Amino acid sequence: MSMTASFADDTPPFDSGWSEQVGADLDESGRALIERAVAWARAPLKGLQASTGEPLAEHSAAVVRLLSEMGTDAVTRASALLTVLPADASSAAHARQDPLLKAFGAEVVSLVQGTRALLRLGHLAGQSSDASVASGDQKEMQRKMLLAMAADLRIVLMRLASRLQSLRWHASSKTPCPLAFARETMELYTPLANRLGIWQLKWEMEDRAFRFLEPDIYKTIARQLEEKRVQREAFIADAVAQLQAALKDSHIAAQVSGRPKHIYSIWNKMQNKHLAFNRLFDLRALRVIVDDERSCYSVLAIVHALWAPVSDEFDDYISRPKANGYRSLHTVVADADGKPFEIQIRTHEMHQFAEYGMAAHWRYKEAGARGSEQVAASGYDKKLAWMRQLLAWDRDGDPAPTSAASAASDASVDRIYVMTPQARVIELPAGATPVDFAYYLHTDLGHRCRGARVDGQMVPLLTRLSTGQTVEIIAAKAGGPSRDWLNPQLGFLASPRSRAKVRAWFNAVELQQRIAAGQALVERELQRLGKTAINLEHLAQQLDFARADDLYIAVAKEEFSLRQIDYVLRAPVVEPVRPATHVASASGAASAIRTGKSGVLVVGVDSLMTQLARCCRPAPPDRIAGFVTRGRGVSIHRHDCPSYAALALEQPERVIEVDWGDTGDAVYPIDISIRAQESPGLLRDLSEVFARLRIGVVGVNTQSRRSLAHMIFTVEVKNGEQITRALAALNEIPGVTASRH
Repeated sequence: MSMTASFADDTPPFDSGWSEQVGADLDESGRALIERAVAWARAPLKGLQASTGEPLAEHSAAVVRLLSEMGTDAVTRASALLTVLPADASSAAHARQDPLLKAFGAEVVSLVQGTRALLRLGHLAGQSSDASVASGDQKEMQRKMLLAMAADLRIVLMRLASRLQSLRWHASSKTPCPLAFARETMELYTPLANRLGIWQLKWEMEDRAFRFLEPDIYKTIARQLEEKRVQREAFIADAVAQLQAALKDSHIAAQVSGRPKHIYSIWNKMQNKHLAFNRLFDLRALRVIVDDERSCYSVLAIVHALWAPVSDEFDDYISRPKANGYRSLHTVVADADGKPFEIQIRTHEMHQFAEYGMAAHWRYKEAGARGSEQVAASGYDKKLAWMRQLLAWDRDGDPAPTSAASAASDASVDRIYVMTPQARVIELPAGATPVDFAYYLHTDLGHRCRGARVDGQMVPLLTRLSTGQTVEIIAAKAGGPSRDWLNPQLGFLASPRSRAKVRAWFNAVELQQRIAAGQALVERELQRLGKTAINLEHLAQQLDFARADDLYIAVAKEEFSLRQIDYVLRAPVVEPVRPATHVASASGAASAIRTGKSGVLVVGVDSLMTQLARCCRPAPPDRIAGFVTRGRGVSIHRHDCPSYAALALEQPERVIEVDWGDTGDAVYPIDISIRAQESPGLLRDLSEVFARLRIGVVGVNTQSRRSLAHMIFTVEVKNGEQITRALAALNEIPGVTASRH
């Protein structure tokens, strides 16, 4: 039975003319598939309307017509008919006895489900009240999610065709198009069509959406065009014919094509390059593709012989490629009437690079000036390139190579895209769980995460998320993470970023416990001395600590003797000083403190952990001594350190002999005490000394009383020679007295 006979008694839009048009290029089995799809969809679609008000039957028929013009296969066209059916008309997607699966097979069902998932994404984004969803970053994330969900290129083609048909219907029916709908087209769908190189959909979607968004500007540009689109296309056809004849006479094999600019492209170029309408030279353009580089220049000579070149409008990107590697010849010429048009000349290799490489059209059109930068291709970009190549193969009738398909598969498995209940798209590593999702949103939310709903259903925190899902976190009012989350075998976390946040939480808890323990010891000592009313912050500064917390930590780690408190409190009372200012920066890459490699050898014992005491900050070749702490290894002090002397007096049995070993390239933090008259340029002068000597400053603690300044610079040095040079240079500054602290 032919399609014509089957649909002869059908009412529009599925009439005989439609069926002949959409099935003309298909074989008998393809036409039969579409025939079954029409029979399946005809009754459920009757009387139904889309959210825009467009009859669904007319919409689906027009979409199939668009897809047939693009040369898609019968499965794609049939799936486009079935996608618009109400959900209950085709049964549940995962039901074992799905009638759609029985009637059309797994391939059609896969395309239908994928397209419905994209429709759901668009619906959620449209209903969202979250302002962040409308941001540029979120639009780009939605594009990535769309591609990740559309594992099959045909799903993307169906969505693009459906969106274009909706715009056409708004224009033809004169039904007002919602601005949000037109804006979404410009922000989500036209960039996608552009990146995939589907030009025939891209330009029409842009023009129609632009007309709804900026009707006055659209009409102004339309009036400024000196000729109608048909006339411009006729000009292009005539120019192509002239050039092809001239190339044939010169025995140059070439592909010549042309495409007039559309209205949105004209406006976009006027905006980006700040040009007046009469300064646009590429409203009409030709492209010539030849076999080799020499032929490019031969064609250029022929072009300039046929038409008059416009001065200052020639660019040789072959001999002087753009920064991103783009190569081509660009020239602007004028016809006999003086109307300018642009011609690009390149080889097949240059064209391939421009279309699919780092200089792809969408990169420099969308990125602006940044588009010329060399950007490493991400998995997303690889998938885009693969899709564009696949589309080209489909048009040529050649099958896509297996390696390209596998490359797309590899590119899509390393990231997933899920949504918040407000339709904000979140990018996560493959294998991510709800806990990863919570930490991405906010560190505190991750700490308090206790459960999750995925697409409305409660799931365990171990659940692996998939692209397209909506995730909602259930959090406690207070609390912290579980140590189980750090166990890689349990699989609670897939993101290194999340694991780092969990570790940071436990490190902070451990630090607070140590501070509390040290504070208790300090307060107990003050009670013993009868000094409970003392200001602890001031006491810490008297003991050369920047903050009281630093004192507590040193006491808890047994790096500081409590007897020092008694010694300081017995000293004469000094008048109060202004609050200290402390500045710290990251330690150097080879810092002995950061790496834990002190370069100290414990005499007579192998493999003992050592750490440099903060109270005196030893550095080679200082004479040093060791003190065995409880659970923290050997604390290394300068031999003349008062804190060490007190510790050794209390517990002499824990003193151990140490010496410097091979310190390599390690650097050691030391404190330099500087006293000087306050002046506006004092800190700058001191910093310049350290910069000139290439000594890293990792901390500054300043105090001032009246007009005198006392600064403690914590710097990183390799040996005593650097210390000597630094002190000598500092003491040369007028009014400055510097010494080792």
